[in-house]
Amino acid sequence: MSLQLITQCALTESAPVSRETGAVLGGALFGAAAAGSVAEWPEQRLAAPLLGADAALLGERWLSTLPVAGGESEGIVWRRSGDVLYGVLELDEALFAGESRRTPLQAASEEAYLRLFRLLEAQELPHLWRVWNYLAEINGESHGLERYRQFNIGRQDAFLEYNRGATGNVPAACALGLAGGPLSIAFMAGATPAVAVENPRQVSAYNYPALYGPRSPTFSRAALVYPPGREILFVSGTASIVGHQTVHPGDVAAQCRESLANIEAVIGEASRLGHTRPYTLGELVYRVYIRDAASQPLVAAILAPLLGPDADIVYVEADICRGDLLIEIEATASHALGGR
Repeated sequence: MSLQLITQCALTESAPVSRETGAVLGGALFGAAAAGSVAEWPEQRLAAPLLGADAALLGERWLSTLPVAGGESEGIVWRRSGDVLYGVLELDEALFAGESRRTPLQAASEEAYLRLFRLLEAQELPHLWRVWNYLAEINGESHGLERYRQFNIGRQDAFLEYNRGATGNVPAACALGLAGGPLSIAFMAGATPAVAVENPRQVSAYNYPALYGPRSPTFSRAALVYPPGREILFVSGTASIVGHQTVHPGDVAAQCRESLANIEAVIGEASRLGHTRPYTLGELVYRVYIRDAASQPLVAAILAPLLGPDADIVYVEADICRGDLLIEIEATASHALGGR
């Protein structure tokens, strides 16, 4: 099986996603008009402005050389290729407005992950590799608690209810804020366990002290996963955090450099743990989330000499999980096994 990530496919609002060689397992669509699109495969639609891009929409998709089969389960649109599964779920918080013991977002987050785990169980693909989480107003407060912290409670409750550990070997993930819309979750899972990768410069997110909320975030800094013949590195959303504290508040340039220093530390650990050649900053595929759209030219000017002129980068306007963070960067890379 060959699993390949195809990125930055420029689209127009009316043009369908073009076919590439191989079967589409799933993907994502970026751009302010993404919410109205419809694809033949599981597609996470991120209705957030693209920054510094010529196209109105940019597509990203995972292709497989094996046949795909799919379906729908409890609102999750999914496709499977061999022993790899990709799925997308959108869940409206308003469906849980009548909850008394939980906030609507907490209830929606828990339910979304419970549905996800039930699907993995039914497909006999138990290992969650990577999750992309997007929610409205991530830094807003309701019911006396920041919404990101509500999400963390619901997510961890689902992990615990399904007897999955909330520390250690947890999936790579991100959680970003959009201006509106439902809770949107995309995920990739497989038959083999992921190898969790942590950052020696940071406290593991699942060990954050209580000052960051009643429940710590349930994710690893990165994960190495092994579909047949490949080693894929998923680097989680990475920001300007050293130890567990935000550094360089108010300085997007310094936060950008610090975020990249953290990614460099993570890929160093991944190279130590992996079974292929070492990873380099220049080969990764990046999503860069920026709180203030006006900062994009400065961020791009900082990243260009550090990542190289051919770096594959999508810039998206989004809110970061902490109110004092201005930028977050995630990344993906793939090597053939035996490629040292």
